[in-house]
Amino acid sequence: MQEKIVAQRPHALLPHVTNYCPGCTHGIVERLVAETLDELDVEGRTVGVAPVGCSVMSYDFFGCDMIEAAHGRAPAVATGVKRSLPDRIVFAYQGDGDLASIGMAETVHAATRGENITIIFINNAIYGMTGGQMAPTSLPSQVTQTSPYGRDTLTAGYPIRVCELLSTLDGVAYLERVSVDTPKSVRNAKRAIRRAFQNQVDHVGYSLIEVVSTCPTNWKMTPMEAFEWMRQNMLTYYPLGVYKDVQAEGFANAAEAASARAAGCPMVQEAVKEARS
Repeated sequence: MQEKIVAQRPHALLPHVTNYCPGCTHGIVERLVAETLDELDVEGRTVGVAPVGCSVMSYDFFGCDMIEAAHGRAPAVATGVKRSLPDRIVFAYQGDGDLASIGMAETVHAATRGENITIIFINNAIYGMTGGQMAPTSLPSQVTQTSPYGRDTLTAGYPIRVCELLSTLDGVAYLERVSVDTPKSVRNAKRAIRRAFQNQVDHVGYSLIEVVSTCPTNWKMTPMEAFEWMRQNMLTYYPLGVYKDVQAEGFANAAEAASARAAGCPMVQEAVKEARS
C-alpha cells in the first residue's frame, strides 16, 4: 500500500539544528514562515532580513536568500531590497528589542511609507540573546536583569504596544497579534502569517504580524510555566486580534484606504486625481 506523507519539514526550512533554547517559540514561528513560502511557491524569489537578537542566525535556517541587518535596521534593509527588486517577496524577522527599541524609527517610518513588505515580530517582553535585560515590551513590575525590582513605570515608562501604535498610520495595510501556545493558536498564527505574505504578493501594502511569545531561559521558568505566565500576564496586556485590515474595511490596498481617510483634504484629492490620470 502506498504511504501518504502527512507531515514533513518545509522545503524553505533548511535541515539545520537551531541555536534556540528549549521551549523557545522561535522554531514554531520560523516553521510557519517556511510553510507559507512553500505554499505560495515564492521561496525562489524571497529575500529575508535577519535581525540582531536570538534569531540573528536565521540565515542558516531559511532556504531563501537572506541578508543580515545591523541592529534595528531590518526594515530599512528590507525597504532597499524591495525598492530595487520590486518583484521579490521581502520579509524581516525581528524581536522586540530589535524592532521596538533601537529599530523603532525604522519600524515606524517603513510602516508610514507603506512599504510593501512583511514583518514578523516576536514579542517575548525581554532581551533574549544578550542576557535578559528589560525591553520596550517588558511589563510593568516585570523583573529582568536590568530591572531587578520590577519595571518602574515612573522612570522607565510604559510598555510599547506595537500593533496599537502602528494602527494609527495610513501606510499600514494589515496588523494582527497572535500567539503559538496551543495547536489552535498555531493554526491561527499560520493563517495570519500567510495573509501577511499574500498581501505583499497582491500589492496591498505593509503588513506586520506580532507573535506574543515566551523566553523560558531569561524568565527563569520551565517552558510550561512560561506559557502559563504568558497567558496570565502578556495576553491581558497585549490582547490578540486584528488591529488593522484595510481589505476588511472594503479597500483594495493601504493607499486607497489612506485616500479615503483624507477625503476632506482638497490638496490630497487633487494629487490622487493627477496620479490616476
